Amino acid sequence: MDTITLGLADGFTIARRNLIRIARVPQIIVGMLVTPILMVLLFSYVFGGSIDIAGSSYREYLVAGAFALNLLFGATYAGIGMADDMEKGIISRFRSLPMSRAAVVFGRTASNLVGNALTLAIMALAGLIVGWRVHTDFLDVAMGVALLLAFAYAISWIMVYVALVVPNVEVVQSVSGLVVFPLTFIANTFVPVENLPTALRIIAEWNPVSSVTQAAREFFGNIPAGTPDPTAWPLQNAALYTLLWAVAITATFAALATRRYRHGRTG
Repeated sequence: MDTITLGLADGFTIARRNLIRIARVPQIIVGMLVTPILMVLLFSYVFGGSIDIAGSSYREYLVAGAFALNLLFGATYAGIGMADDMEKGIISRFRSLPMSRAAVVFGRTASNLVGNALTLAIMALAGLIVGWRVHTDFLDVAMGVALLLAFAYAISWIMVYVALVVPNVEVVQSVSGLVVFPLTFIANTFVPVENLPTALRIIAEWNPVSSVTQAAREFFGNIPAGTPDPTAWPLQNAALYTLLWAVAITATFAALATRRYRHGRTG
């Protein structure tokens, strides 16, 4: 128990260090706070008048998808931050200190979780400004927020592992884009899956980004009236499917990232 307690203490110390660093880098603050607001405003006012969602305002339909999109992009900062620390030799210094070997990777994902929570709060305010509303009770909203953050937290572990494998920040950014863009756009983030061609519709139905978006819409009460019930199991059980993905990804990549960190970025 003492080892676990000390490891958590070390991890929270690293997380605090990462958060302080974020506050001192304007580019990161802009990326985490300003970009999500612009994304909500862009899709609301540019596409809101041209995309018709039966039984609902497109702006209400949009916001859950925007949450998922921005939180996934926010998760990439975990990998970028880790790669940046490695390039600057900071990770080598951490390895020389008498701390838990899991503390650095845990601290990186924990600080990213805090950043994503702040991003989500800012986006929710922007959504309220453009007409998004919640039609459920506090418990449903809390579960929706928790599920979104849990999924983003899981993706941050993937990004940290990628940062420990590839050579530099630029490669992390490239790999992140190759992963996040298809996941977020071949999904129900901005249009119903029924509008997609058959092959893409099947992919979108089983895409966990679709399920986390569907679950968020259900928890926030943003499912349009008259919308046909989903036929694919992942969207019929969106919260459960998303949770299974989040747990599986976190367990797998937390173990892989911790092991990779212990052995260094060689081999």
